[in-house]
Amino acid sequence: MVVSIVDYYMNKNKIYTFDFDSTFIKVEGFDELARIVVKNNPSGKILINEICTITKLGMDGKISYPESLKRRFSLLKPNIHQINEVIQFLKTQITESFIRNKAFFCTNKDQIYIVSGGFKEWIVPIVMEFGITKDHVLANTFKFDGNGLIIGFDENNLLAQNNGKAKAIRELHLDGEINVIGDSFTDYEIKRLGIAQNFFLFTENIRRKHLVDLADYCVNDLDEFLVIEREIGFVN
Repeated sequence: MVVSIVDYYMNKNKIYTFDFDSTFIKVEGFDELARIVVKNNPSGKILINEICTITKLGMDGKISYPESLKRRFSLLKPNIHQINEVIQFLKTQITESFIRNKAFFCTNKDQIYIVSGGFKEWIVPIVMEFGITKDHVLANTFKFDGNGLIIGFDENNLLAQNNGKAKAIRELHLDGEINVIGDSFTDYEIKRLGIAQNFFLFTENIRRKHLVDLADYCVNDLDEFLVIEREIGFVN
């Protein structure tokens, strides 16, 4: 079912946080950056498989997010040019139902946040095309040297820590009910820790079966999310 209603307004007492990787976009941004970085490396396939495995372990909640991030980062040495390349690629990987309902984000941008363990450097340029401003993006950030080489990431950023998404949202002191839309265990943690009232498991790009029973709602795409919201009165 396609909704694509351009004048859907959220109930002003509701706040929605959307995950980025495998939710807003079809893929995992760090994995795609890795493919770009190692494309001329003879051992590239081995590195990609290792990084993708680490990503999956983190998304499934089998290792902590800080461990996942540090292990993946230790395998790569990306630069600013490769970041620009991954931005252009990710712009072609936006989830189909998000594209169909782009006007929904533009209309309700003040009540929507992107909360991700990924990096602002590639998230902001993509979501800003949906009307979402930089200050509504909670994500990690890289550290660069004078030559544009990425030398690390801000380990003090809440998103680089255990339960980082929940901590980052709590710090905003948002006024209203918080609802999470995402595909991974780190999204469920926001509800589990009492920061959000509802967890919508988003399955358009990937379905993590072990999270289905933990979700308040399981939605196949953004169209279904909007139908549910209309039925329960969150969206007018």
